[in-house]
Amino acid sequence: MRTRLGISQQELATVAGVARQTIGGIEAGTYALSLPVALRVGKALGCSVEELFWLEGDLPTVTAKSAETTAPEVGKSVRVALGQIGGLWVASALTEGAAFRREMVPADGIGTWSASGDLSVELLDTPEALAQAVWVAGCAPALSLWTRSAERWHPGLRVHWFHANSTNALNRLAGGKVHIAGVHLTDAATGEQNAPFVRAALAGTPAALVNLGTREEGLIVAPGNPKNINGVADLQNKNITLINREAGAGSRMLLDDLLAGQNIGASDIAGYETLAPGHLAVAEAVQGGQADVGVSTASVATTYGLGFVPLRAVRYDLALRRESLDLPSVQQLIGTLHHRWVRSQLAVLGGYDTARTGEVTEL
Repeated sequence: MRTRLGISQQELATVAGVARQTIGGIEAGTYALSLPVALRVGKALGCSVEELFWLEGDLPTVTAKSAETTAPEVGKSVRVALGQIGGLWVASALTEGAAFRREMVPADGIGTWSASGDLSVELLDTPEALAQAVWVAGCAPALSLWTRSAERWHPGLRVHWFHANSTNALNRLAGGKVHIAGVHLTDAATGEQNAPFVRAALAGTPAALVNLGTREEGLIVAPGNPKNINGVADLQNKNITLINREAGAGSRMLLDDLLAGQNIGASDIAGYETLAPGHLAVAEAVQGGQADVGVSTASVATTYGLGFVPLRAVRYDLALRRESLDLPSVQQLIGTLHHRWVRSQLAVLGGYDTARTGEVTEL
């Protein structure tokens, strides 16, 4: 907690009214801690004693519903991420790709499946701390950038980000398995973005959209665009290979809408059935030469040093139930969208217009 706040041992000792050696001894585990010192240190760090010190084996067990879509193996114990949504504990297994954000994801507990499909979870942190976690689903790499920035701004905040395309993210939101769903979907008939899909998914439940930014979506190509790809019509060229996204992804819907508008069928495009599970996988396929083109964003193209052919600007919105806006942890997270530092991080990423970032629209 001290290092997350960016203060030295001496600075903490001064505020707490103890010797610097006392702080060093506490952190090294060699100091016989007294209650008055514990209270002084907790007050100096702006948190409770229980957030800093605890007894081994003194944490409770809770019952959680599973966020998984596949049947679990009864009796199998797994590392899980844990959150409280709508007053209920929800657990998601930290296995395979879900266990990594290019690094290992810390576990909140150890869960054991029961025959009912629920989990008995032995906590690795206090229920009070875990209940403040905000769960976010979406596929935009900028979500990770934003949420990590928010955690740095609010040291007590924790955010668990699930990689999911827009449709799957909305399904998680509707099922009470996340607080926030990142969406970038456009109604082909009306041109309206995101709102109609959120209304349909939540079926009359009061909801809100918070704008993360407006981004450029288009075709990413090799540096210099060696195959001279200027739009979706060029994808009919049999010398051009596409890497596509899965059904339900906003990028896939964008491509299909544009192809339909030009009467181009899937069978006319080499690689249409070859799928990548996310924006980074699309970029890596183009970068590695497995494909010539894919649909993604300007920011991803910039990050990978690839060429970019813009197709349209799309709002990237954060969808959530209206009641979730009143949660203190969600307010902390959403509030950082108004901070200059967070907006600057999005702006320098490239391809994001932050003029409406943080804007809330109630549905």
